[in-house]
Amino acid sequence: MSEAKYLEMFPNWLRALGEDAVSMGQVLPTDASDDAKRHVTSGLNYIFKSLDLIPDGIDDLGFLDDAFVIRVAARLAVEEAGLTAEIAKRLGTEAQAVEEFLGDTYPRLVDYVRTLHKGAARGRTVDDILGEEGIRSSFLSELDAWAKAYENPSFTREEKTLVKLRAFLSAKLA
Repeated sequence: MSEAKYLEMFPNWLRALGEDAVSMGQVLPTDASDDAKRHVTSGLNYIFKSLDLIPDGIDDLGFLDDAFVIRVAARLAVEEAGLTAEIAKRLGTEAQAVEEFLGDTYPRLVDYVRTLHKGAARGRTVDDILGEEGIRSSFLSELDAWAKAYENPSFTREEKTLVKLRAFLSAKLA
């Protein structure tokens, strides 16, 4: 895939981030496997962790990071936990572009996404969200409110933006 394709693809992912997140959240109250829900919840909870950490001025990179994380989480939910939800299959398939874009850094991103279930965002762990109906309902309401208020950040369609994105992720990942 050429670099120009990413310059077209990534702004679309940014534009759809809120809608994609809310659609993924609809998996939580279903009979999907616990492992699938854990992957999905980890990716979605990361958005709130990320919101609290994204420095001003790099919203496009920070939100693309979120878009990458929910795609990798969806891929894990589909491939490892058998999730069949259409949104998860679509986002999981799109994770292939993330893998191609990141190259050697992609396995580090996957490892990072696998560890997200151990953390918390805004005082909520993945286990809290999955284990308590009230917390899950509050989480999904907050996700919906965030998605409605989400403003698509500008994305400079220049190759230097892709260089910055790769550097941002490489520096962030262990």
